[in-house]
Amino acid sequence: MLIIYYDVGGAHSVQTAAGIHLNVLPQEGSPQPAELFKMKKFDNITKADYGRIIYAGTDEWGNNVYTLSCQYASPVVVPAIRDMHRLAGGNPHELLMVSTLGTINTLMKIGGFTSRRLKWVSFGRPIVVRGTLQAYPQIALLVSEVKELLPKLMEDNSWLKNSWASTYQDAQPEEIILH
Repeated sequence: MLIIYYDVGGAHSVQTAAGIHLNVLPQEGSPQPAELFKMKKFDNITKADYGRIIYAGTDEWGNNVYTLSCQYASPVVVPAIRDMHRLAGGNPHELLMVSTLGTINTLMKIGGFTSRRLKWVSFGRPIVVRGTLQAYPQIALLVSEVKELLPKLMEDNSWLKNSWASTYQDAQPEEIILH
């Protein structure tokens, strides 16, 4: 299974989600601010990383976990990835794309913009870290929903046809967003 966590910038919510998914960051409670930087791309995405599928690690089931900065083009990027996966011979039931957009708060937006776009890292980074810690319970909940879904996906995908987590063969982009 390929799991891709995606959002606009790819530097904060997706890195945190991938870290939780990979057990680098705790599922329960909140990490210390410095722990967020265990994910080497946390607040460290550059323009060269936009649109790139970045490997984060392999989970306890052997699934590869990735992150992606779609910028504001997820309605185009997500279907393109699904189609490319299919064209490359991938099984549609072995690609799970998870949007973290619903977990992003105002502090994350302000801090991320000032740190990444304006390159005012010393000003923006403390703001985005604080915002990420505030959003952490929502991000952890999203990841727990994904991890709860994975065993079902890996053992039998037939239940997906009538599920909210439909596959890319019959899904619209908004149907594959888990919140």
